[in-house]
Amino acid sequence: MVVRLLAEPVRWRLVRELASSDRRVRELTEALGQPQNLVSYHLGRLRAGGLVTARRSSFDRRDTYYRLDLDGCAEALAGAANAVHPGLALLSAAVAEQAGGTGGPLRRVLFVCSGNSSRSPMAEGLLRQRAGLLVEAASAGIAPKPVHPDAVAVLRERNGIDISGHRPTSVAAVARERFDCVISLCDKARESCPEFAGRPALVHWSLPDPASGEDGVAGYAAFERAAAELDIRIGYLLPGLASAARR
Repeated sequence: MVVRLLAEPVRWRLVRELASSDRRVRELTEALGQPQNLVSYHLGRLRAGGLVTARRSSFDRRDTYYRLDLDGCAEALAGAANAVHPGLALLSAAVAEQAGGTGGPLRRVLFVCSGNSSRSPMAEGLLRQRAGLLVEAASAGIAPKPVHPDAVAVLRERNGIDISGHRPTSVAAVARERFDCVISLCDKARESCPEFAGRPALVHWSLPDPASGEDGVAGYAAFERAAAELDIRIGYLLPGLASAARR
């Protein structure tokens, strides 16, 4: 049961760390102050429990990024709540919905990937659609190149969003602007980002490049997968942005 799995202190701290950003083992080891073999063991338990997933870094194949499976966690926790009392699961859903729609000061979010041609403009478009006037979304790339036609087609077909007019932007051109949160979407971008003004929260989502055929998925299907994962992550991002705005 998920409650028993998360009751272990090291696993609970791992989940809390991964809730904010994808991490490598050495980063988790440093954050928890625990030996690597112990951290790896508990990551294995969380993966077996369906709460955490892993993928090889596209920047350095010797590295592995771990991420929290947010949908998996939500389903497991809802199931645990329902096992105690059906009303608890309904209450949790209502609280999450309320948190996602809460207003507050405008938050500025920047998405960064290597080329600002697919992942980051898709994320920008999805966040704008979901957040409306609550969040100002922007995107940039380490080495900008034209927006990929499959990124345009997938967002138009899947979400009714038109990013055909997107103009790729260099991350260096926006580094002096103030953002509340900067989210890197590829491992290369994470390692190459400059320092940003105002010390924004730095978050990493390790997504494969849909244009490269990483992880064995290529063509239009890779862009569909990227859009689907971004949509899920952005859905969970919004309550966090609203909560930070109220603090």
